[in-house]
Amino acid sequence: MPTAVLLLSGGLDSTTMLAYAVDKGFDVHALTFRYGQRHAAEIDAARRVAKAYRVRDHVVVDIDLRTFGGSALTADIDVPKDRPDADLAAGIPITYVPARNTIFLSFGLAWSEVLGASDIFIGVNALDYSGYPDCRPEYVAAFQRMANLATKGGVEGTLPVRIQTPLLQLTKRQIVELGLSLGVDYTLTLSCYDPSDDGRACGHCDSCQLRRRGFSEAGVADPTRYVGID
Repeated sequence: MPTAVLLLSGGLDSTTMLAYAVDKGFDVHALTFRYGQRHAAEIDAARRVAKAYRVRDHVVVDIDLRTFGGSALTADIDVPKDRPDADLAAGIPITYVPARNTIFLSFGLAWSEVLGASDIFIGVNALDYSGYPDCRPEYVAAFQRMANLATKGGVEGTLPVRIQTPLLQLTKRQIVELGLSLGVDYTLTLSCYDPSDDGRACGHCDSCQLRRRGFSEAGVADPTRYVGID
């Protein structure tokens, strides 16, 4: 079984990606980050998902991006709610965390070198997403080029780095359909940026809106527990 590092947030996308990687025969080492995010309940979701899929290792790394702030997820800034579809598809929202995927992938790259793994999975998506610059194909390709210039195995040609993005060109509907075909239990997951204290999703942030639309377009019930909705 080929070894892989997989970035696991506990949300819809990363859980679907984990199911995909397991189905493809990868021996998965999952990496989750406690980075000072207001939606830290996602870490519990990641633990549930990792346990359900019996990953080889599940490491939760502590890094406090509240030191810098600059995002509604890491600073005292309101999370936008009920934005129109046109706004979701335009501009970079305040929920963007500066350089987050670069930081996360760098940790994944370090671990992959130690493990002797060529493959690093990240659940970025360039279609139904919130406009984050570090979710685009150009970014992924650039990071892969950099990784192969910056690692011993990449330079020597013994361990080339591959950034695996199986969801990159899928809509949320297609991601939901893929997950269901792989038997994903979406009750384990949490996608919300601003969940309640008891772990229920707000139903109104960008992430909740995209998730709800994905299930609706797939024609299946969304099992998420929403505040004031279910």
